[in-house]
Amino acid sequence: MKPWQVQSWCIAKVGADFVWRMEEVLDTYAEPYDPLYPVVCFDEKSYQLLAHITEPLPPVPGHPARVDYEYRRCGTANLFIAFEPLTGQRTVTVTERRSSEEFVAQMQALHLRYPEAKTIRLVLDQLSTHTPSSLYQHLPPDEANALKRRFEWVYTPKHASWLNMAEMEWSVLERQCLRRRLATSEELNNEVKAWEADRNARSVKVSWQFNTDKARVKLSRQYPSQN
Repeated sequence: MKPWQVQSWCIAKVGADFVWRMEEVLDTYAEPYDPLYPVVCFDEKSYQLLAHITEPLPPVPGHPARVDYEYRRCGTANLFIAFEPLTGQRTVTVTERRSSEEFVAQMQALHLRYPEAKTIRLVLDQLSTHTPSSLYQHLPPDEANALKRRFEWVYTPKHASWLNMAEMEWSVLERQCLRRRLATSEELNNEVKAWEADRNARSVKVSWQFNTDKARVKLSRQYPSQN
């Protein structure tokens, strides 16, 4: 026993609500591609803007690039991602804030991006701003209702962000683009757009293997009716 050691962990409350939301997400992922009903995974994250105090030394033979440990904080920015895993297309948007108003703007952009779609199947987490109530907060009732009906709102369970395929895109973006100091939103936007364009040109998709049948086997102990 080493009681002074503590692991930080996200402990999900697993029960009937967790199970039905998980299966709804997995059943949505299992649907074949249909341009009239595209599946879009949506998420957001904050990014700390940092500037160098001392300019880094470039790499030379025998030495990697060297970066001074001191830096200057330059505020934060927010990143929204809308990722269509079956077509390998994604859009990343840099904003100053992550309020409900920015969320509504993202929903309006998605509506315009799929003009032929009957319903956009939107997979997202249960953040307080990620609800149709945000639409009614910032839009006239008729417009809010029409925009709400453009989406099928599919929510991941609480503390189960791993079920949102947009999280996989964040992981790749972090490794390939964001693990360095970017001081301004303009720099961040330029780097993110270059990354987005490259992955979209290559149509990088996700081969999702976890489905409802596998969930009922691997997570059988989490199903209330099995206990």
